[in-house]
Amino acid sequence: MDEKELLSRITVNPAIFGGKPIIRGRRLAVEHVLGMLAAGDTPETILEGYPWLEPQDIRACLVYARRLVGHERVEPLVLEPIP
Repeated sequence: MDEKELLSRITVNPAIFGGKPIIRGRRLAVEHVLGMLAAGDTPETILEGYPWLEPQDIRACLVYARRLVGHERVEPLVLEPIP
């Protein structure tokens, strides 16, 4: 499954979680899946907790996050000393 197909699994519905990105129109936010992964949960554990979830949904969350941070730029803040 290519990135375009994976990203089609991520949807936005203003009636669910205030329009946050969700997985396939369900009440599971991308942010929640990423949080579980960051906390150390394995994809297998997440899939057990959400029987309707598919491995491709977890991959879609990771691709979505990578795409978001791929567009971020951090500019260093240069402070001039006060005379």
